Amino acid sequence: MPRHLPELDGKTFLVCIGAAKCGTSWLHRYLSGLPEVEPSPLKELHFFNSRTPVPAFGDPDAVALARLRAFMGQPGDTLANLREQPAFAASLDRARMIYDEDAYFGHFARLLSPQTRVLADITPAYATLGPAGFADMRAFFASQQVTLKVLFIMRDPVDRLWSQLRHVEQMTPDKPAATHWHLAPDAPAIWSRTDYRATIAALDACFAPEDRLCLFYETLFAPETLGRLCDFLGVEAAADMPAGRQNETRVQVALPDDARRTFAVLLAPQYAFCRERFGTEVPEAWGRYS
Repeated sequence: MPRHLPELDGKTFLVCIGAAKCGTSWLHRYLSGLPEVEPSPLKELHFFNSRTPVPAFGDPDAVALARLRAFMGQPGDTLANLREQPAFAASLDRARMIYDEDAYFGHFARLLSPQTRVLADITPAYATLGPAGFADMRAFFASQQVTLKVLFIMRDPVDRLWSQLRHVEQMTPDKPAATHWHLAPDAPAIWSRTDYRATIAALDACFAPEDRLCLFYETLFAPETLGRLCDFLGVEAAADMPAGRQNETRVQVALPDDARRTFAVLLAPQYAFCRERFGTEVPEAWGRYS
């Protein structure tokens, strides 16, 4: 277990576990603007999915080293860049986490200001950790005198999947979404992100109701939703919100009709589960495909 850091005593940790393409980049920016909240400068630390590896997602530690190399290869003076760029310093912290688990809490302790009440790790891939991974997360945080809160954001399952496939095309143009969509159900790195039911069942098994919150992408940007989130964290909501989307997928291509029909059938259990679990909280827009 990691070393106890007294400077973290009494703080709240928010771990946002996704889902992918559900506004988490915008949320990172919003939380960064709250005086009482300090998210990691690295959105997506990928620390807990290195402790509980999910083979379909590759090697998070190798990605961390590649990111650090990219920062070190920037033009200009490396030491000046390190001092001036919070994400560079955070990437160095993340590399240390590969061999020193104390570095996770050390990273957040370094971010503290006199106003800080909440620290945040926003890593959508954590949604796939399963019961064992969430149990490990809970035990890891138990080493500190902090309160752990977990947030899961959902989006219309078909819309979310199609956004992810367009993002894949953006990253790998030789795999256009319009012609490769039929491969998605057999790709664990993609399809596992669609299983809201499994993620929520794992959360239920590991965290008390008052320590977990599920929200919806379609209503995330409403003041009342952000007020609910800030109440969950025990901080004041911001009067202003960041303008525009963050990390929006640039590839814009219409969902083919055959893909829409196929995905609607395959994801029907997710729609049914969410309606049974959340009732009228499920946004009306989800009715387009189900």
